Amino acid sequence: MMTFAQALRQARPFRLFALGFAGTAALVAGAQQLSAQGLGSHNSNAPVNYAADRIELQDRQNRVVLSGNVVINQGDLTVRSARTTVAYTNAGELRIQRIDATGGVNVARGNESARGDVAIYDFNKRIITMVGNVALRRGSDTLNGGRMVIDLDTGLSSIDGRSGGSGSSGGGRVTGSFSVPKKN
Repeated sequence: MMTFAQALRQARPFRLFALGFAGTAALVAGAQQLSAQGLGSHNSNAPVNYAADRIELQDRQNRVVLSGNVVINQGDLTVRSARTTVAYTNAGELRIQRIDATGGVNVARGNESARGDVAIYDFNKRIITMVGNVALRRGSDTLNGGRMVIDLDTGLSSIDGRSGGSGSSGGGRVTGSFSVPKKN
């Protein structure tokens, strides 16, 4: 798998650096919370690797569009989607600012995964926001809602029943299931 930086270096000459990986949005008041230890404490200094059926470099807009079976990895964090737009700045060195993933988005690390219709990663805030039919899974524990925010620094996930767009499968409520330790 070629790194994002290697592909851009081949597309046009300029100086690159190790890319960060994170997400955007504020925590929703009154939302259900689940500690996302598998997704938290992520190394945002690790290189970003990608694979896709197609890549389009839109130089004037400072973005790259990946489409078709997109897989993005940074360390042991993996994001899968149908389409991803990577926004960057180029002030002497390339810096990814944000990743917008759409189409069956799945974010996974260790035994924890989250899926939704859309995911936004803000590299500066180190927050992942997922919207639309959101489901968080850790082992047999589940949380479902319309919108989820994952803080990669603290490992705290916040899930709200409202998706901000068309309704979630839970009718505006957060649903879930937690396993209970078995009694000996």
